[in-house]
Amino acid sequence: MVLQLLLIWSLNALALVAVASFVPGIHVEGFFAAFVAAIVLGLVNALIRPVFLVLTLPVTIVTMGLFIFAINGLMFWFAGSILRDFVVDGFWHGVLGAVLYSIFSWALSSAASQLLARNHE
Repeated sequence: MVLQLLLIWSLNALALVAVASFVPGIHVEGFFAAFVAAIVLGLVNALIRPVFLVLTLPVTIVTMGLFIFAINGLMFWFAGSILRDFVVDGFWHGVLGAVLYSIFSWALSSAASQLLARNHE
């Protein structure tokens, strides 16, 4: 259980480093900074994002769910504003970073799950 959590955390940090290499407005100062930023993003998404989702539900319904991209971008931008070694230059960089982070994180986690499943067979 602990090893699985560390693996997911490391993969999310790796995804964050990949996002920083693709988006010029996102800066991560090394893997340790990405490791810390990954946990902060996880906490922000677990604690603050649900409140925003509930408060903005009418806008999300009117925009047919597209406003969730704005919320994700704000959460990404917020995490970048509270950390020194993880910087997000603006809202639109946050939106693009959040989208890419989700895609990269999903792809890495999916690949890791498949590899672990093969090893247990």
